[in-house]
Amino acid sequence: MKPRRKPWVLAITLAVSALFAALVFVSIPLRLDMAGFLPRGHDDGTRFLLREVQGGVAGTVIMLGLEGAPEPELARLSLGLHAALAKDPQFVSVLNGVFATDQAEALRALLFKHRYQLASDDGVRNLGAQALEQAFANVLDGLASAAGPVFSDTLLRDPTNAFVQTVRALEPDVHVRLLHGVWFAPDRTRALLLLRTKAPGMDLVRQAQVEQTISAAFTALHPGTAKLLISGPSVFAVSSAAGMRRDVDMMALCSFVLVVSILYWRFRSLWVLTAIGVPFLLSLSIAMLVVRLVFGFVHGIAFGFGMTMLGVALDYPVLLIGHRDHGEGPQATLHRIGHSLRLGVTTAELGLTGMVFCGLPGLAQLGTFAAVGLVVAAIVTLHVMPRLVVAADLAPYISGPSAPLALAEGWRCYRGLLVIPVMVCAIALWWSPPIIDTRLAALSPLPEKTLRMDEALRKDLGVPDSSLMIAVSGGTTQAVLEREEALVPLWGQLRQQGRLAGVQDAARFLPSVRMQHKRVEQLPPPAVLQAAIAQAREELPFRPTAFDAFVSDVAAARQMPPLLPQDLQGTPVGAAVAPLLFERGGQWFGLVFPESVQDHQSVEQALVGQPDVLVMDMHKEVDSLSAYHTGRTLRWMAVGCMLAFAVLVFGLRNAGRILRVIGAVGAVQITVLGVFALLGQHLTLIHLIALQFVLGVSLDYALFFARPQLDAEERARTMRTLLTCNAMTVLTFGLLAACHTPLLREIGITVAFGVALAMIYGFLLAGQRPHIGPPNSP
Repeated sequence: MKPRRKPWVLAITLAVSALFAALVFVSIPLRLDMAGFLPRGHDDGTRFLLREVQGGVAGTVIMLGLEGAPEPELARLSLGLHAALAKDPQFVSVLNGVFATDQAEALRALLFKHRYQLASDDGVRNLGAQALEQAFANVLDGLASAAGPVFSDTLLRDPTNAFVQTVRALEPDVHVRLLHGVWFAPDRTRALLLLRTKAPGMDLVRQAQVEQTISAAFTALHPGTAKLLISGPSVFAVSSAAGMRRDVDMMALCSFVLVVSILYWRFRSLWVLTAIGVPFLLSLSIAMLVVRLVFGFVHGIAFGFGMTMLGVALDYPVLLIGHRDHGEGPQATLHRIGHSLRLGVTTAELGLTGMVFCGLPGLAQLGTFAAVGLVVAAIVTLHVMPRLVVAADLAPYISGPSAPLALAEGWRCYRGLLVIPVMVCAIALWWSPPIIDTRLAALSPLPEKTLRMDEALRKDLGVPDSSLMIAVSGGTTQAVLEREEALVPLWGQLRQQGRLAGVQDAARFLPSVRMQHKRVEQLPPPAVLQAAIAQAREELPFRPTAFDAFVSDVAAARQMPPLLPQDLQGTPVGAAVAPLLFERGGQWFGLVFPESVQDHQSVEQALVGQPDVLVMDMHKEVDSLSAYHTGRTLRWMAVGCMLAFAVLVFGLRNAGRILRVIGAVGAVQITVLGVFALLGQHLTLIHLIALQFVLGVSLDYALFFARPQLDAEERARTMRTLLTCNAMTVLTFGLLAACHTPLLREIGITVAFGVALAMIYGFLLAGQRPHIGPPNSP
């Protein structure tokens, strides 16, 4: 007697699964910055510097370019942006060649008061009669100029230009022209601004608000034909995150539509869709929970990859329902396919070992997500789905054999022809072995045009290249500042040799207490200074009291306490010093950023043996770490393949079936690699990860095609079911090929192509030769 259908059991199960998944998705936010995919470093020093370059001062720099209009118009826009943004608390500094006295009067007064302690040029403290005579002559020329009456008080109080020297030290070593009062690029009509934000570079929410503020301020100035160029690490991070969010949203929607359409076309039953939704929702949500527990966060790329698994995690329930005949008990179906399904899951898991154990947090998340998702989907299929299948009496809409499928089976007689493309690809691999590109830059999420613009703006503005990072350590802030000052002669030597243009460090903004005392000691007592002034002005038309304020300032400077970091809190200078001088775990660190480095190796060699100095070439370090993780991935891939082979030998125990399965899987790998060789495509770590996934899917298909199938009806069910699984996987991974995020795009292209080949090679090479005779039904 046929059991009574109870579809409500299925509906309740789906509702509970959906509720559980919704709770998981709401409670686990996605992380979208690319830092989650960067290596962590091989020791404490490199890990420290990698963390600082991601969240430190380098990430707070934003470069603006204005072009597409005449110079006077660009200058107007530059001044307008400076006026608007300098008042905004989101910015530490807004530089374009204008010193905003109305905004920074307090800072100006502070710097003017401490100018003799801060100015790096000892010439401003040379107050002998001969030096003062030349300084007074320059003051006289300044007073005679058109701006003389405005600045007469400053000129007389600061005849040696100590304040000017102090202000210049706060500005970057820009390579700009000063036109119409603002910065312009040295070789093109482009106005330039240099901004530094309060928000860390990896604070994507606040950095997105910063970009909106800049764009709104530019639009409010009615720019006409002028264009705004904006670049910097935080800009790239926000752009990558936005692109990733679009990719994830697109994957969620399009994957759902595609898979639902394919499954409905195949089974013509909403109840089948309901049943298949249970293992998918459970596998996706449990995978998210496991990743969150293991790694502490879930990256958007891992979630996007999980959504793509919609086409793979559903293979197992589709295989169960697709192989069931109406009225058949699920245990009978599992008896026919259960062994192959378990073997497929086991080998697929082993095929993910390289991804899981590669050592890169982001890629390890992808592997863990995939491994957990597949296991959960398989467990639910084997232990939960049978009850749901019986409750709703789920089976394929079309089940029996057909003439087209029988004709396709006849193609296996010509399987020998596949030797041709496989041999061509093997020869291509022998002639041009695959080159593994271990550079992390090969995975850059940024278009080449964007990178060129960033490089041009950095060159124009002299912004430090964070690819070379130097950290000075000490027990106190003063120890760090003194160590940085001890390196000044070395920087001067390297600058003379053309190795670099300069450096930015905390000591540039705030000298150590020892250095400030040393500078103040160069100032003469009031009586000595009075005598020198009297001698210097003998031939000049100055009143005897003209420089009284100058004498008072020098006398006050001799008694003035040194300027400390806490004295600069709340000022733009304090905000600039903070990310360059900080405490971590009871130890103080100072970051040093070389500017326009021409020879990284020479700079590194010059610092060898310097005490308390750590130097790291970011590009070289990251690339070496990428190479290390690529090698680690390859080793674990080899381990996984050997274990998978052992599982196949133990599970199949039939030499013919083992050879057919391995032949089909090997042909897929050779063909994919051969096509890459013919196209001149270098292999990145992402390609290796994708090839592992292709390996697991290829084994699934080959195992099902190679299993004993006694009649044409069973063979037809296998072909229809695997075609359904293949269509879901190829289309969903094909969607990844349309993503903007390179990680997802490279995975999508490689997996979609490889899985399509897996279906063809599995069908032709792993399947049994057909029995001669007509099909049982049309």
